[in-house]
Amino acid sequence: MGGGHAGGASPYAAKHRQALQGKSGWAGLVHNRKIFANAVFASLGGLLYGYNQGVFSGVLSMYSFDHRMASAVSNPGTKGWLVSILELGAWVGVLSTGYLADKLSRKYTIMLAVIVFCVGVVVQTAAFQPSSIYGGRFITGLGVGSLSMAVPLYNAELSPPEVRGSLVALQQLAITFGILISFWIDYGTNYIGGTGSGQSEIAWRIPLAMQLVPAIILGAGVIFMPFSPRWLVNQGRDEEAVAVLGNARRLPPDSDLVQIEFLEIKAQYLFEKEMNALKFPQFQDGSFSSNFKLGVHAYMSLLTSRTLFYRVLVGSMTMFFQQWTGVNAILYYAPSIFSDLGLTGNATSLLATGVVGVVMFLATIPAVIWIDKVGRKPVLISGAFIMAACHLVVAVLTALYHNSWSSHPTAGWVACTCVWIFSVAFGYSWGPCSWILVAEIWPLSIRGKGISIASSSNWMNNFIVGQVTPSMLTHIGFGTFIFFGAFAFLGGFFIMFFVPETKGLTLEEMDDVFGDREGLAVADQERQNAIADRIGLTAFGQRKGASDIEKSSHELFDDEGKA
Repeated sequence: MGGGHAGGASPYAAKHRQALQGKSGWAGLVHNRKIFANAVFASLGGLLYGYNQGVFSGVLSMYSFDHRMASAVSNPGTKGWLVSILELGAWVGVLSTGYLADKLSRKYTIMLAVIVFCVGVVVQTAAFQPSSIYGGRFITGLGVGSLSMAVPLYNAELSPPEVRGSLVALQQLAITFGILISFWIDYGTNYIGGTGSGQSEIAWRIPLAMQLVPAIILGAGVIFMPFSPRWLVNQGRDEEAVAVLGNARRLPPDSDLVQIEFLEIKAQYLFEKEMNALKFPQFQDGSFSSNFKLGVHAYMSLLTSRTLFYRVLVGSMTMFFQQWTGVNAILYYAPSIFSDLGLTGNATSLLATGVVGVVMFLATIPAVIWIDKVGRKPVLISGAFIMAACHLVVAVLTALYHNSWSSHPTAGWVACTCVWIFSVAFGYSWGPCSWILVAEIWPLSIRGKGISIASSSNWMNNFIVGQVTPSMLTHIGFGTFIFFGAFAFLGGFFIMFFVPETKGLTLEEMDDVFGDREGLAVADQERQNAIADRIGLTAFGQRKGASDIEKSSHELFDDEGKA
């Protein structure tokens, strides 16, 4: 989200950097110990986010929790608030993170978010009445929303360009893995004291408390991590930024590779600064009031330009349809849904929920490997139509047999299988691909703001889905699946007819497919090229003779690292 190294590069310097840099993709993650440590760090953030998303569905179905929080769980409306208030907090957390990350640093923002998150978890774990769950989940949401934006931002800015795509993939895998283990931990602790009236309250307090484990590791680990080089450049601390880049690369600060990456970051910083000065010269005095007005006017500019407004619609509507496929209705209320589909016994419904986590995790793996070969539109369209078909099959079976599942066990298992196929379809398509799409459609000058709008759309719609699903299941029954199935179909048609294919497009082609007659992305690139010339970045691309020397230096440091 706002990556740190790419974007300001001269094409000549970029080619020189690519010749010097290490292995790309998954091989690059394990080739360098420091890069691998960054990857593990990134996965902790994703694991925390995914675990938090999945754990409450199992807790909601536990006898001891329902008995303790009966006044809230028994009413579909208040039950929806128990779940969705976390997403409301996350929405607030996302909106505040951009300012905090720039003001405090990415590193300290993560530390603050972890503290807030842990306070919320402690309040939930120690809860004896619904008000504590409401308050604790809202506070937890503030933290998890902030972390969902700050951790990927920090890692994207700290990691070398050749492994950044793999970090995004690893983040998505970690999220689905967090969901998976949360489901199975719920399944295991459900047996503490039995699954009926004798069940201990530890059964639901342990899964909630275990959120503290990855959070504390994340918070403690970031203390020993460096500041983001992008943030250091923004603060004018260029020497520290160079040192951080050299340390991550295991290369001396004056090496070509480190210097090129530093100048790319510097060029991107100067580009954003000059664009703000060009568009809003009246807000350049550095005061809080001017900075606030600058931010407001920058967002408003997205609505006044036809091509930018088109991209806003594509980004926000893609996130809208991602949530209204019903995926989080499944994740949040899976045990209740499986119980409604005829699976008897709380343990059995939790077991079926655990399968959801497994198949979604496994489906994400091929997606992150082949997404750049297949393209965005085929993946999203096929996923939407498969999810819609699954919803409609479940709706038909529920309409026919909702009062007689025990007499038609085969129909019940077919419905459950459709839920699992739905999870596979989401795992390979709208889970990872929607985020890739909304990150690549923006011109450089407004990319951060565009992604923040898409993120806020995601969390707000997530909140609404979590709020209304219990009431829908109670009052319209099988109509709930028709409702989500219809939106999944609409999402597929939206991608088919209104969203261009963005795989492998150049900046000129991206302008063209979005009807940009002004050539915003091309103009942005021309300005960046001029900055690259001015600060000496382009000159690195012309230093052909330095390549062999640098490669030898790189190999020397790699050998020292292995020793």
